[in-house]
Amino acid sequence: MLFVLYTTEIGRIVAQHGLKFHQYADDCQIYVAMSVSEVHNAIDHLSCCLHDVDVWMSASRLRLNASKTQVQWLGSRHNIDRLTVHEVPVLSSTVGVVGSARDLGVVIDSRLSMADHVASVCRSAYYHLRQIRPTLQSLSRDAAKTLVQAFICSRLDYCNSILYGVTDNLLQRLQSVQNAAARLITRTGRREHISPVLQELHWLPVRRRVDFKLATLMFKSLHGCAPSYSYLSDACIASQRLRPVAVSARLAPSHASYRGPELVWSLDVAGPRLWNKLPASLRSSDSLCQFRRQLKTFLFVRD
Repeated sequence: MLFVLYTTEIGRIVAQHGLKFHQYADDCQIYVAMSVSEVHNAIDHLSCCLHDVDVWMSASRLRLNASKTQVQWLGSRHNIDRLTVHEVPVLSSTVGVVGSARDLGVVIDSRLSMADHVASVCRSAYYHLRQIRPTLQSLSRDAAKTLVQAFICSRLDYCNSILYGVTDNLLQRLQSVQNAAARLITRTGRREHISPVLQELHWLPVRRRVDFKLATLMFKSLHGCAPSYSYLSDACIASQRLRPVAVSARLAPSHASYRGPELVWSLDVAGPRLWNKLPASLRSSDSLCQFRRQLKTFLFVRD
């Protein structure tokens, strides 16, 4: 907290240049919105901003590490292919443009398809499954379930609201990880149907876990559980004119289509769409605990 307070001035400097900025501890992101024809002007604008940030950091006994700085284009394949800039000047050095970058544990690719993130999650999950398998013979079933939930389910659930709307192929890859974890705990054969096993473990399938996370974010945003200064609280507003407890989306501007590990379009667009599909009795829950319990039951029945 003290470090965040100490570096608050960085946000003010970036805002003076008219750029978007997010910071989590010492992890900072600066966003520049431009069309393909304006890329060189945007780079100059960014360089000026970084210069001012570096001046302030030097005066404050901090250091902007250019070797750990990454630059990434975000956009459609057509627009990215039109870009001819592959290096961006950062202070006295140049930084190559990367196709994907890790942001607080989430791998962001240039097209925001989340394919690289899914591949990273699957690779890590299967590695831990191989490490866990030899130990299961000496563990009870409850202990094995706890171990798998800690190492596998936590990875499937981390920032999974960004996966709303991704292709079925990517969700199926994650579902295969969950299926493998469930079979490992219950010692179920590969030829046996997995749905009864997931229900026995009381595990929602991956697609429903994404719905669960996104609906929970909506509940928190609408009921004052999210920070009042957070853009999550401002992304959607309740509208009594549409229907009781209905939600209307406030569309984000194009330059704010991505803000940190959670995609804003997930809340601005997908959030209201998912929320309005929930039963009125569920949307009117009094507490977060009650809402989560009823939501999980509803998603199980829905499947």
